[in-house]
Amino acid sequence: MTLAALRQPFTSMPGWLARLAPPGEPEPVDYPFAPGDVARLHALAGHDGHADLDAQTWRDLLLERYGAVLAPQASIFGRQVLYRRLRAGMPDAGVATQRERVRRLLDAPDRLDALRRSLRALRSAEAEVAGVLFDDAAPAAPPPPRLVARAPLLAVLLLASVALALLVSPLGWIGVGGALYLLVAMQMRWRERAVEWHKSTHALQMLLRTCVLLDGSDLPLAEAFSGLRQPAGRLGRALARSPLATAVPGAGEYGDWFLAANIRHYFATLRLVDREKPFLRRCFSLCAELDADAALAHHLRGRADWCWAGRTGPRALALEGGVHPLLDGGAALSLALDGEGVFLSGQNGVGKSTFLRMLGLNLVVARAFGFCYARRAELPALPVVASMQNEDSLLDGHSLYVAELARARDLLAAAARGPVVCLVDEVFRGTNHEESVSAAVAVLDGLARDALVVVSSHNLVLGPLLAHRLAPWRIVRAEDGALRMEPGVLGTTNGVALLAQRGFDAEVQRKARQVAGWLAGQRKGEAGADLLAPGA
Repeated sequence: MTLAALRQPFTSMPGWLARLAPPGEPEPVDYPFAPGDVARLHALAGHDGHADLDAQTWRDLLLERYGAVLAPQASIFGRQVLYRRLRAGMPDAGVATQRERVRRLLDAPDRLDALRRSLRALRSAEAEVAGVLFDDAAPAAPPPPRLVARAPLLAVLLLASVALALLVSPLGWIGVGGALYLLVAMQMRWRERAVEWHKSTHALQMLLRTCVLLDGSDLPLAEAFSGLRQPAGRLGRALARSPLATAVPGAGEYGDWFLAANIRHYFATLRLVDREKPFLRRCFSLCAELDADAALAHHLRGRADWCWAGRTGPRALALEGGVHPLLDGGAALSLALDGEGVFLSGQNGVGKSTFLRMLGLNLVVARAFGFCYARRAELPALPVVASMQNEDSLLDGHSLYVAELARARDLLAAAARGPVVCLVDEVFRGTNHEESVSAAVAVLDGLARDALVVVSSHNLVLGPLLAHRLAPWRIVRAEDGALRMEPGVLGTTNGVALLAQRGFDAEVQRKARQVAGWLAGQRKGEAGADLLAPGA
C-alpha cells in the first residue's frame, strides 16, 4: 500500500462530508432473477399439492412468459407473490379482498402512480430474501467466532508491533506478520459470505425503507403500514454499515482489512435478522402484497380486453370473447359448458392449441386474481391440469407414447383427488392410429367422468366415440377469415390440401388424396357413437 493511497481519504475531505447527508431515493435497478428465485416464496410457504398447478401445466400454459408480461416493473417481492397466487390459486374470500384492493387502485390512477413511485425502492433489491425469512428449517444464526470478536485487538497488536519494529527492535516485525496473517485469514474465510449477505441486508433495508415511507401516507392501501415507521427505521439503521465506511473514500476498505469490520458486521446482522424475523416477515408480506396489487392494477389499466370473472360450479363455465394476453390481435372466441366437457376439432393451423392455452390461462388467472381476458366470464375456481407438450426423452430412454402414458396417469390421478379442469391437446400421438384411438377413448372416458375435460384432436373418430361424455365443438374459419366456435365435429380436413401450399409436387398430392380416400372408405359407417355410451 503506497503513501499516496494512505493519504487519499484525507485529501478528499469536502467530498465525503457531503456524502454524510441522508441518501436520496434509490434508482430502481431491476436485477434479473432466475425462475427459481421467483418461485422461492411459494416453495417455502406451504401449499396444497392438489390445488397447485404442476410443473408441466405451468410450462404448457406459458405462465412464466405471462408473468413477465403481467408485471414487468414489479420488484422481486411482488413477483414472488404473483407467482404464488398463480401457482396455488386463492380462496374466494381472498380473491374478493384482492379485487377490492385492485379496484381502489384503479379508481385513483394518479394515486396509483404515486404509490408505485413509493414502491420503487423495492426494485433496487439484488437478492431474494424469502429464503432468509421463511425457511424455518434453516439453522439459527451462529455467534461470531472468537477470532472475529477480537479483531480490534489484532489491529492494536499490529500498530504496537509496527511501533516496536520501527523504534525498538526488528523483532517487532514478527508481531506485524502474525497480526496481518490472522486478519487476512479472516477475509479469506468469510469475505465472500459477507459480500453475498450484504445483498440480502440491502434488500431488507429496501423493505424497511418502504415501510417508513408508507407509514402515515395518504396513498391507497397504505393504512396497513401504520405504526411501522419507528421500528422499521431503527432496524434499517442497525442493518446498515457505518456511515463513515460508506461515505469516506477508502474508509470501508481500511476498516475491513485492519478491523475486520465487514466480517463483524456480517455476524452481527445475521443474529439481528434472526432475532427480528417476525417483524421482517410482516414487512415483507405487506410490501410484497402491495407491490403485487399495484402491478395488477397497472396491468389492467393498460388493457381494454378484460372483465371481472364470476364463479360457477365444477362442471360449468362460460367464456364470451376470450383472448390470450400474449397474442396481439388474436381471435376472440366463446364457449359455454354445463355438465359436460368438449371434444374440439378444427383444421390444421386454425388455432386449437391456442384456444386451449387461452382457456387454461383464463381459468388460472380467474382463480388467482378474479379477472379474465374476455368480455364476460363465469368460470369454476378449480386447478387446471394440462397435457399439451409431451416429448420423448433420449436420456431416459422414453418414447413419446411412454411419455404420453405417464402424463395420462397424472391426469387420472389428479381427477381422482378432486375436481379439476383437464386440457388435453392431440392425445396419444406417439403410436399408430388404431391404438391411439383405442387408448384415447379409454382414458378420456374415465377422465371425463370425474373432471371437466376439454380435448382437441385430429382423430375425428374420437368425437362420436366420446359424445356421451364430451360435447363436440369445432373452430371454423369464415369466408372473411374470422374464427368462430360452433357445435359439431369437423366435416373436412385440410392436411392433404396443405401439401400444395407447402410446395409438394402434384404426384405427392395425388398419392396422398388416393390413400386418404381409401382410409375414409375403410372407416365409413363405423363411427361407434354408442360403443361406450351408458347401457351399451
